[in-house]
Amino acid sequence: METGQTQQSTRSRGGGLPESRWLVIGGLLILAFNLRPLAVALGPFLPTITGELGMGPALAGLLTALPVLCFSGFGALAPMAAARFGVHRVMLTALGLVIVGQLIRAATGSALVFLLSTMVGLSGMAAANVLLPSLVKLHYSHRVGLVTALYSTSMTIGVAAASMLTVPIAHALGGWRWGLGIWAITAAVAVLPWLLLVRHDSPDVPTPGEATAVQGAPISIRQVARTRLGWILAVFFGVQSMQAYAIFGWLATMYQDAGYSTAASGFFLGISAVVGIPLAFLFPAYTARKRQPSGLLVLIFCCLVGGYVGLLLAPSALPWLWAILLALGTAAFPVILALIGLRARTSQGTAALSGFTQSVGYLIAAPGPFLVGVLHAATGGWVVPKLFLIALAIPLLVMGLLAVRPKFLEDELEHRRQRR
Repeated sequence: METGQTQQSTRSRGGGLPESRWLVIGGLLILAFNLRPLAVALGPFLPTITGELGMGPALAGLLTALPVLCFSGFGALAPMAAARFGVHRVMLTALGLVIVGQLIRAATGSALVFLLSTMVGLSGMAAANVLLPSLVKLHYSHRVGLVTALYSTSMTIGVAAASMLTVPIAHALGGWRWGLGIWAITAAVAVLPWLLLVRHDSPDVPTPGEATAVQGAPISIRQVARTRLGWILAVFFGVQSMQAYAIFGWLATMYQDAGYSTAASGFFLGISAVVGIPLAFLFPAYTARKRQPSGLLVLIFCCLVGGYVGLLLAPSALPWLWAILLALGTAAFPVILALIGLRARTSQGTAALSGFTQSVGYLIAAPGPFLVGVLHAATGGWVVPKLFLIALAIPLLVMGLLAVRPKFLEDELEHRRQRR
């Protein structure tokens, strides 16, 4: 039994139907696989697409900013929609938006339609991102760490697949439209289990082990915003995402400026993606088993700083090692996903906590890659940007150590209610 959750129920609560557990886990895994290709596949074709569709610098900049903006804005609406219509129905709708968005943008010749369809797809992705932890809590309250490890691994495999296969697919089939549109097919496959799961939407009735003052009552994002725990997780998520976006956005350029070819730089960036696959499984499971996994956060901090220091002092000496260390340093993401499920007692609380954490966190993360670019342009080198990223590792460690303390959202809300 996972020590990260106190007195949790040991039965599946998939709408009161234990036989649906394998259907749920299959649905979660294939869904998670499809939550990143829509955003990742765009990168290699960005210059081609903006040129072909006649996008100016302003529209191109908006296109690159859309993921963070949509994750923050639409993600905040997901818990309310799930409370009203049912979490499985909202998840099925989110998948539909992902598919429609990918198909339309792959077919359009209009810059405006391309932007709008990308926003449609990202809105579905944002809703699914937020609701995944609450679904895990709803169906697998006694296995949050394990199931989070499984779906975060699937998500990471989706990132790696989109990064490595989109360009070859586009070349083989005849252009970037095929490279983007092909991922609508895998998303369509993900719809199948959710067509069956929508029948099981029902109110989340807490089990006896989940008794709190707010049991059975909806928990809003506004309530989470008044809690210390909510802000700790949001800042932790935001700083981690800022680091991750900076690494994926600028690491290849750092290597190129150190004298490596475009292919070699892409290879080193790919190392980070591949190394992240086993970490996405191991770290959430470890987080759930330990009551307070502070040592894991210290390890992540040391690896992150070590990777940056290596790039700063000897970028050409052991380039593969610096890439591996940075991959370990960005593995705080699956840890946060596990903590979102472990720091709430109910699926309703998990949904609200997830919505607040990700919405606020992505807003915090948004300026990160831009600031790194500004510092690079202003100084003409990478010393100051790397020092800036090293400094950002400090709040990552502090917020992480606070986040792993065994506290629960519902308990803090109840304590606030009693103080009134």
